[in-house]
Amino acid sequence: MTTAPTSTTSAGSAAGAPVGRFGRLTARGANAARSPRAPRRGEDELRALAAAGAAELGDDAPAEEVVAWAARAFPGSLAVACSMADAVLPHVVAALIPGVDVLFLETGYHFAETEGTRDAVAETMDVTVVDVLPELTIAEQDERYGEALHSRDPSRCCALRKVAPLARALSGYEAWATGVRREDAITRVSTPLVGFDETHRIVKINPLAAWSLDELLAYASEHGVIVNPLLADGYPSIGCEPCTARVAPGQDPRSGRWAGFAKTECGIHL
Repeated sequence: MTTAPTSTTSAGSAAGAPVGRFGRLTARGANAARSPRAPRRGEDELRALAAAGAAELGDDAPAEEVVAWAARAFPGSLAVACSMADAVLPHVVAALIPGVDVLFLETGYHFAETEGTRDAVAETMDVTVVDVLPELTIAEQDERYGEALHSRDPSRCCALRKVAPLARALSGYEAWATGVRREDAITRVSTPLVGFDETHRIVKINPLAAWSLDELLAYASEHGVIVNPLLADGYPSIGCEPCTARVAPGQDPRSGRWAGFAKTECGIHL
């Protein structure tokens, strides 16, 4: 397990960004949607693929088996979404799909440690990190909605800086893989390994769904995978800095997110 350094790269900018074997890209607004390498298949076919994958893999197939299935089913049309709490999912996927696109939602509000993890992933792993930016910069958002929207209406802030940018980015893929785990929160206990994403109308794959945090950290240690240092500093769930607080031992891992609000999800997994 490797702890990522703190980033010195300004949030939301790829200028001077470190570039590894496959590099790092920036996508903003309408440009966030990639051009698929082949015509995207229709919704009915994608639904059928999701059903077939769920039947083949069951509820607890090994992560590597899930990724191998995805590599066969979606050649050149799979993206990985990563919050950069750790790089376990990109590591697992890149072992079978070198150069895979790893989407990072660059909100402009991330911890420096999260930016550092993103930079280290781009430098050292066989992936293409894609910084997906909102249409509005923070300054533009402040001008339109007032300063610190996250402190008044975090759901709208998440919608502008996470949900909408991700939707645009995913429009160029047939499937996306996430690091969602069933033990993350009560809202995630029934997370399948493979399913059809009714929001984005593509296949959603959760290779690590059955993993515990201990299993994830053990994998990271065994394989020398980059981990965000905040995980060891009282932040079991890491989001944007203004909306993330430390969690006391024994508390719900996501209780530090949006403290004071009746909100437990940013919206990208709803």
